[in-house]
Amino acid sequence: MPEFLDIHPLTKAAFAPFGDVIETHPETMRYINGGTTERFHALASAEAAGEGARVIINLFRGQPRAFPYEVGMMERHPFGSQSFSPVSGRPFLVVVSEDEGGKPGRPRVFLARGDQGVNYRRNVWHHPLMSLGEPCTFLVVDRDGIENNLEEFFFDEPFTIREPAL
Repeated sequence: MPEFLDIHPLTKAAFAPFGDVIETHPETMRYINGGTTERFHALASAEAAGEGARVIINLFRGQPRAFPYEVGMMERHPFGSQSFSPVSGRPFLVVVSEDEGGKPGRPRVFLARGDQGVNYRRNVWHHPLMSLGEPCTFLVVDRDGIENNLEEFFFDEPFTIREPAL
């Protein structure tokens, strides 16, 4: 019998143990460029530790997932944070879990709106990119360096996500 995971709305408070929600808020806005541009300042902080580490900016294009979807693995990045902000304006799923003795615990699933992004803190277990409905392009800020910045864990029994109601 599959173990189903509930999908929750992505909020700053619910996601705080795992990182930052990247979204516009009036309290972060300031005008720049002679008042012609709204800057939403310091929405997240990038982490890059280790020899030769640097913060890089990428574009990822994620293919949509089919549902029900089995979460059979999680990954984390021990030397740096990783943020995902949808350029396509499409909703996506965020799957994270707390660390339980060096392995991921029971995953939690959040539905991110097309105007929200996430910044996973260093060492946070998360599932790879989960686009919904159609391909989605993301602006990704993460770490580049000499060390392997990827650790994967495969569950003995996968968890299942039902198709989200959009």
